[in-house]
Amino acid sequence: MTRLVFLGSASAIADQHHENASLAIVSPGYTILVDCVGSPLPVLSRAHINLDSISDIILTHFHPDHVSGLPLLLLGMWLSGREKPISIFGLDYTITRMQTLMEMYGWNNWPNFYPINYHIISDEKYQPVLKYPEIKIIASPVKHTIPTIGLRVELMGEKRSFAYSSDTQPDDAVIELGSRVDILIHEATGEGIGHSSPGQAGEMATKAEAGELFLIHYPVNCVNIDELLKQAKDNFSGSVRLAEDYLQIEFS
Repeated sequence: MTRLVFLGSASAIADQHHENASLAIVSPGYTILVDCVGSPLPVLSRAHINLDSISDIILTHFHPDHVSGLPLLLLGMWLSGREKPISIFGLDYTITRMQTLMEMYGWNNWPNFYPINYHIISDEKYQPVLKYPEIKIIASPVKHTIPTIGLRVELMGEKRSFAYSSDTQPDDAVIELGSRVDILIHEATGEGIGHSSPGQAGEMATKAEAGELFLIHYPVNCVNIDELLKQAKDNFSGSVRLAEDYLQIEFS
């Protein structure tokens, strides 16, 4: 059984109840994180995700509200005695900056540090990212203010699928990634350069013929949640839900 866990749901400004947007895909034998923010160790503990189970980390883009927690996570796993390697995936723009950041922390001098394997994802459409017997993950560039990828996750045994827009304004790439998925997870920061409104997220879900829409990366401070949902529902006839921290979806 595979489960999707929302580790955070907020846009760039988090609050005491909402961490910045990030996800975990948990399956027997491995855990894949999508972005890593804030102070990840207590978040992962509350989500009942064992640090040693984390096998892979996919970074959608190099903005602090998506990668700020990664050095703390890597440090915490080292201090917890991790020995096995971990793989980190991202565009060249993202990976080179992440490597520079870790070099600034001097991680190469941390004794007996476990191996980090960096994998660069091509900036072409529909690029393979990860494949396990039960799961396949594909990436395409989306339209944000810096190089960014959206993701499509296909669960082979359950014959289920979901897609994650990451940060983007409306883009055909999201429609392609989300084509006929069971769940489209789409950002709802607000209309503007590099971002989408809830109404635009609804439009993307309709065009993709998605089964269900989850709004994520939404403004959590001074926002009318009912209005966010209404805007999306005005443009999408399927179920619309709000991503909430620690919400879990089981695929079986």
